[in-house]
Amino acid sequence: MRSLISPRLLLREWEEKDIDFLLDMYSRWEVARYLGSAPRALSGHDDAVATLTRWRARQDDVHTIWAIQDRATGHLLGTALLVPLLGSGEKLAPTDETEIGWHLHPDAWGKGYATEAATAVMAYATRSGVSPVLAVTWPENTASQAVCQRLGMRHLGQTDRYYNMTCELFTNAV
Repeated sequence: MRSLISPRLLLREWEEKDIDFLLDMYSRWEVARYLGSAPRALSGHDDAVATLTRWRARQDDVHTIWAIQDRATGHLLGTALLVPLLGSGEKLAPTDETEIGWHLHPDAWGKGYATEAATAVMAYATRSGVSPVLAVTWPENTASQAVCQRLGMRHLGQTDRYYNMTCELFTNAV
């Protein structure tokens, strides 16, 4: 896995020592409410370990789920991802399309970290030859939609092609 560095951030592999932070962040409804078609907050340590295991299974030579860390303090701030989109259907299966995403701890909201991390991930995708890169958000998730706009992504409207839900679709393709 490749680490990414931006002016304030280090995007690195999630490690077992990060489980307490992962649980703290994803057990909060305000973080979990826009994740997937049936959002649910993590309920305990085993749930957090299972989440990390699922994330590792979605990674390959290019696609990765990073922990976002403040370079100055070493504190964890959230998650950035570049993964295959999961298509709608009886069994959510990976598509040949790539999704960018970000989830931040509420203590890190409103400080530009999501945009900075996503910019680093988008640059990595470009260097890795991944194009286009798509983002999907709940229609109500205006904060993530604003990050998409700051990244220069184009809004394509609503779709139900992914995650068995209706979502707003964005692309970096011109």
